[in-house]
Amino acid sequence: MSGIWVAAVSAAVLFVGSAWAQQTTPPASGSPAAPPAAQANPFAPAPAPPLPPGMTGSDTSDPRYTLKPGLYDAGEAALGMKHVTTLKKPEAFRMDATSPDDPAVDKTLVQLGAGDMLSRMPKSMKPVIAQLAFSNSDFAFEGNYLFQGNFYGVNIFDITDPAKTSLVTSLVCPGGQGDVSVYGHLLFMSVEMPNGRLDCGAQGFPPDPPAPPPVEGQPPARHIPSAQKDRFRGVRIFDISDIRNPKQVAAVQSCRGSHTHTLVVDPNDKDNVYIYISGTSFVRQPEELAGCSGETPDKDPNTALFRIEVIKVPLASPQDAKIVASPRVFIDARTGALNGLNNGGSHDKGAEKPADTNQCHDITVYSAIGLAAGACSGNGILLDIRDPVHPKRVDAVNDPNYAYWHSASFSNDGTKVVFTDEWGGGLGARCRPNDPNKWGSDAIFHLKDDKLSLASYYKLPAAQGDTENCVAHNGSLVPVPGRDIEVQAWYQGGISVMDFTDAAHPHEIAYFDRGPIDPKVLVLGGDWSAYWYNGSIYGSEIARGLDVFELTPTKDLTQNEIDAAKTVHVAELNVQNQQKIEWPAQLVVAKAYLDQLTRSQALPQKQIASIEKAIRSAEKSHLNTKDVTKLQGIAPGLESKAGSAASPADAARLHALAGILEHPVA
Repeated sequence: MSGIWVAAVSAAVLFVGSAWAQQTTPPASGSPAAPPAAQANPFAPAPAPPLPPGMTGSDTSDPRYTLKPGLYDAGEAALGMKHVTTLKKPEAFRMDATSPDDPAVDKTLVQLGAGDMLSRMPKSMKPVIAQLAFSNSDFAFEGNYLFQGNFYGVNIFDITDPAKTSLVTSLVCPGGQGDVSVYGHLLFMSVEMPNGRLDCGAQGFPPDPPAPPPVEGQPPARHIPSAQKDRFRGVRIFDISDIRNPKQVAAVQSCRGSHTHTLVVDPNDKDNVYIYISGTSFVRQPEELAGCSGETPDKDPNTALFRIEVIKVPLASPQDAKIVASPRVFIDARTGALNGLNNGGSHDKGAEKPADTNQCHDITVYSAIGLAAGACSGNGILLDIRDPVHPKRVDAVNDPNYAYWHSASFSNDGTKVVFTDEWGGGLGARCRPNDPNKWGSDAIFHLKDDKLSLASYYKLPAAQGDTENCVAHNGSLVPVPGRDIEVQAWYQGGISVMDFTDAAHPHEIAYFDRGPIDPKVLVLGGDWSAYWYNGSIYGSEIARGLDVFELTPTKDLTQNEIDAAKTVHVAELNVQNQQKIEWPAQLVVAKAYLDQLTRSQALPQKQIASIEKAIRSAEKSHLNTKDVTKLQGIAPGLESKAGSAASPADAARLHALAGILEHPVA
């Protein structure tokens, strides 16, 4: 989930304003006239500034740094990952026009809601912004189906055989950014952009009159589109009982639209599900949606800023879904001030001064432990969600190395949280050799007694080029028992698989990457999301389509560990609604633990070889009584060893291994 559209259109507005100011300033006497600023390209690569003192950058000797550019023929590099297949975007979800003079470009910009800027937008910028209308975004999974969001709608794929993934149907329904979740027969989709219509129409709305030029020396005023009775910004709900013919059954409007949303399941409520709306865009006028206000809290205590929304969805009558609460999760509990959180200041240019946090970008709920981690622009926050309608903040952190808190993941045992920083809004090249490794990275926190404490940072180790938008983005846990592993998207940095079992020393164990789409211009692309689902990794490639991968063994990941991960099957996956992973007591899982104990030298090699021999015998006999009895005889010794293990991770592995040997299943 990303701030790409907001960042891109903001860049367009600011650049146009800057260009206008430059053009209205006459050249000095005798000086040649400057070339028209409107022809400049704000997406042309600019070198990174020197590294700040004490900071380090990424590795330029990595093979990923020099890959051949291209859209469908770029060079590729991989370690521990096999690229199984790629499906290009369906035709309706592509804009093949690359010339700014192609009528399709201006038409798309009008539909996006940027029509009032057309006359002042640099020509070279137009195709770049227009491509945003067809960007792939986030994933959801259910059974043998994958749902891929897109700024133009949703594509549904059959992944019964991941190597033969096929398109089932396309749902054209523009409105960006199209993030999706699925629950039973219901599909939910976020809509934020002003081109969203209640009827899913692709025509958008007529452009407003051109905005007046900015006052010289001042940034252009933010333009809010004129009110439209048919505009939709919020969360759409579709009935997907007939998977080939989704039907919209509800459209819940919100004041800021839905940049992202989170599906929340209450273990004590079987009749409803809940949706947390994270809105990050402008607040619409009350003329378009009653009750909306974008004022600061001191001017309007009912402002639509400084809150999230909670939708209650009755499963038996989803058409009755509605917002039932607007929790003030940023409030100062002592004073009652709504703007109770502040980023403390950032390294990001233009954001050096402290700023109040008034939005969440992404919220990951972990109902099994009753907590949620919110990545909320200027802060990472921790919420108590035992009452899902009334989440309460229990902790908050900030970090001067972070520009924009973007998303979050819990470790399976709930003792760690990985936050991501979307420095540059997803549109910037932020993995260059001179970009500090603590900026645009993951921040890994310990979580204990509802308090967060920073352990370390992790950033994609391979340097990327000036035309590759790259920064930490969406990922999910890979269910390898005994380890904390996350597969993660880094836009044009590709996909990186990180081990954060030791929170203080995270490290990369696998990767996949392509060369830049264009060697001269920063063209939006790369992986928006990379998620593990029932044995495969799926990448949502913004510009190209859908990628499918498999993990392969390396010195850092054995085949037994991969096979153990594949024993975990879930009926559906919405990554921001994190599920607790549980492994079956199968002997392949035991072998994964043994591989880890071998790697850490937690047991003598002679003892490991003896246990491996007993497991092979039990597998060969299909768990006959004699072999099971032998395994059970090994278990007490392992339990005893756990008490003196060198690390908590090895102690947990020894306990888990003993548990499997005590009660193995086929």
